[in-house]
Amino acid sequence: MAQVEATATTPGDRVRPLLNSDRPPSNGLAIGLILLGVTLFSVSDVLAKQLSRGLPSVEVTWLRYLTLSLVAAMIAAPRGLSVLRPERPGLQILRGLATLGAAGFFLFGLGRLGVAEATAVSFVAPALITCLSIPLLGERVRWRRWAATLGGFLGVLIVVRPGGSAFDVAALWPLASAICGALAVIATRKMGPAARARTTLLWSAVVGLGLLSATAGFWFEPLNGRELVLGLGMGATYALGQLMIIVAYRQGEASLLAPFTYAQLLTSGVLGYLVLHAVPDGTTLVGMAVILLSGAYTLHRERVARRPPGNG
Repeated sequence: MAQVEATATTPGDRVRPLLNSDRPPSNGLAIGLILLGVTLFSVSDVLAKQLSRGLPSVEVTWLRYLTLSLVAAMIAAPRGLSVLRPERPGLQILRGLATLGAAGFFLFGLGRLGVAEATAVSFVAPALITCLSIPLLGERVRWRRWAATLGGFLGVLIVVRPGGSAFDVAALWPLASAICGALAVIATRKMGPAARARTTLLWSAVVGLGLLSATAGFWFEPLNGRELVLGLGMGATYALGQLMIIVAYRQGEASLLAPFTYAQLLTSGVLGYLVLHAVPDGTTLVGMAVILLSGAYTLHRERVARRPPGNG
């Protein structure tokens, strides 16, 4: 990987060279960036959990999107107005709405759930992508992937425990987040490789920020000093996490990197314990393990399916 120019003077100048797609891959660096990215997501979620105790969840989402939009604009700026012209504007808007739903519903759930529990339920997204890829992408799904999909849903049921005394209806929010996240992935796949990463990131950020800002009169509450600091930290860590993920997938192989995103289950649990003193119970830990294993197997089968014939 080529080194970043030492004369760079802004964060955008330092990041943009890493976003170029014509650089040789570096899987070791990419794995490190993935792990850093999901750790930043967990930090952002812990800060969001603290913010949700005093602010409406929609305002917490808006703070996150405000910072993300600034970062997206910083990355896109060198390409000028051309970055605003996507090949598939309808799909870009759909992806932006789905991404907003994924972020918003997850933060709604954080208002009532622990960070580890909410993260675990949201990680059923790979199973949902499998289900949605059949009617929306026309893909053929074999029995092994169906088995992994059912395993993921079983893990969610263990965590959520519908009908049990520990059931909390708030667990449905991260499930809705996973559905929206799956729809965002489907929209991205339908756009194809012609869709530029800068354009997609900017459109997703601006669509979400614009919609939230248009409704601010219904939910906005003034921020005190502590909330402002927490909000900036939450938005900054989320935006940097997104940036690390983008750079990682530019540097490494997607099929290799995807399983490492499940490290967020670990980082969320650890940070939730250290900062919020929240400890998932034994049943929740079992459900998280089932979700982790089913998701890892789904990603493994995706990697096997992409191997050229004769490579084992």
